[in-house]
Amino acid sequence: MTWIDLILTPLYLLVFYGLAYYIKPRVTNKHTAKHFIPGYTVKIIGAIAVGLVYQFYYSGGDTFNFYKDSTRIYQAFMESPVLGVKLLFATERYDPETAELYAYASRIAFFYDASSYFVIKLAAVVSLFTFNTYTVIACIFASVSYSGLWNLYRTFYRLYPHLNKYLAYSILFVPSVFFWGSGYLKDTVTLGAVGWAVYCVHQLFIERKMSFPLVIMLLISFYVVYMIKIYIIISLFPALVLWVFLQYSKNIKNTFVRYVVTPVLMLLAGVLGFYGTQKIGEGNHRYSLDRISYTAEATARWLTYVSEQQGGSVYTLGDFDYSTAGMIRKALPAINVTLFRPYVWEVKNVVMLLSALESLFLLLFTLYVVYKRGLYGFFRGIKDDPTVLFCLIFAIAFSFAVGVSTYNFGSLVRYKIPMLPFYLIALLVLLKPHGKRVLVKRRRKVVRLAETEKASSTVFRANSPIPLRS
Repeated sequence: MTWIDLILTPLYLLVFYGLAYYIKPRVTNKHTAKHFIPGYTVKIIGAIAVGLVYQFYYSGGDTFNFYKDSTRIYQAFMESPVLGVKLLFATERYDPETAELYAYASRIAFFYDASSYFVIKLAAVVSLFTFNTYTVIACIFASVSYSGLWNLYRTFYRLYPHLNKYLAYSILFVPSVFFWGSGYLKDTVTLGAVGWAVYCVHQLFIERKMSFPLVIMLLISFYVVYMIKIYIIISLFPALVLWVFLQYSKNIKNTFVRYVVTPVLMLLAGVLGFYGTQKIGEGNHRYSLDRISYTAEATARWLTYVSEQQGGSVYTLGDFDYSTAGMIRKALPAINVTLFRPYVWEVKNVVMLLSALESLFLLLFTLYVVYKRGLYGFFRGIKDDPTVLFCLIFAIAFSFAVGVSTYNFGSLVRYKIPMLPFYLIALLVLLKPHGKRVLVKRRRKVVRLAETEKASSTVFRANSPIPLRS
C-alpha cells in the first residue's frame, strides 16, 4: 500500500457508504436495519486490516501476489485495451508465439493457476475503475462479499426471526469471517458467492418466488465458486438439494403421507446430490470422485512441505493413507481440527492465538448446546428441522474436506470461514428452537380458550332456571 491508497481510499469510501445508505431501506426492515451499517463497517475494516497485516506482519503474501499479477493486466489495458481483453480471456493454453501477450503473461506468477488467475482477472477489471489502488480494490471485494453475507442473514432471519440478534453475530460479526473474508483474497469472493447461492436457492425453491434475476444470480454464484474453489460446491450442493426436498416433505400436512414420502424424497435428494457432485467433478479431473482422495493427499503433502520450509504451523492427522478406508479413519480427526483446533497450547504466534480462542469458543458453545438439549434432544432437533440438518451437513462435509487436505493452521483459519456461519446457526437454532411467534400463538390459543369458556358460561347462565349471582 502506498500514499495513493491514503488519498483515494477515503474518497471511495464516501461513495461506498453513500450507496450503502441508499440500499439499506430496500434490503432491511425495522428489526434488521440496525445491523446493516455496522456489518458493512467491520467488512471494510477487515479489508484494510488484511492488507496491513500482510504488509507489516507477514511482509508479503497471497494478497499482494494477486495484486502484482492484476497490475500486469492493468498495465496491458493502459498500453492497449485489446491486449488487456486478450489477457482477461487467456488460458494456460495461450499461444507463446504471440509475443505481445507473452510479454505480460510470462510475468504473471499465477497465470497457470486457473482459480487464482480467475480472482486476478476480477481484480483487474475492478482496477480499471479504481486507478489500480490496492485498498480500494480490497474494499470493493469486501462490499461484494458483504452483499452475499447480508442476503444469507436475510434468509435465516426469515426462517428464525426470534434469533435476529444472534444470527447477525453468527453471520456478520464472527472475527475470522469478517477478517479473512474481506480482503483481496479468494476467500472473500467465495464467501459472498456462497451467501448469494443459499439466498437464491431459498427464494426460488423454498419460497417459490420464481424470478429470472434470481436464476441468473444463482448460476453466477455457482460458477464463481466452481472456478475458484470447487470443493465448496461439492460440499454445498448435496446439502442444498436435501434441504429443498426435506422442506417440501415438511409441508405435507398428512402425517402418514409425510412419513411415507420423506424417505423417498431423501433417497431422491441423495441420488441427485451424488449425480450433481459427480458432474461438478467431471469439469475438473482433480476433483472427480475417483481422484478426489489423490487430490487431497497431494494438497496435504504440498502444504506440509511449504509450511515446514517457511516455519509455518503444521498439524498432522497421522500417516498419509488416503485410501477409502484411510479417509474414513481420518474423518473425525479432520472435522475436529477444522472446528476446534488449534488448541490454546498449540499457539505459536498472535494470529494463531486469535484463531485458537475462536476455536475454543466453538468447542465450549457446542458442549453447552448439547448439555442444554441433552443428547436425545440435540439429535431430535437436528432430525426435526431441515434447515439445521442442511447447515450441519454442509459444515461437517466442508470441515472434513478442508481438515483432511490442509495440514497447516495458518491456511486452515482462512479456508474454513465459509462453514462457520452455518455451524453457528445450527447450534443457535438447536439452543433456541422457538421464538416469539410460537409464544404469540400459545397466547392466542389461551385467549380463544378463555373466550370459549366465557361464552359457554353466558349460555349456561341464560338457560339456567335458577338465577345465578354474578
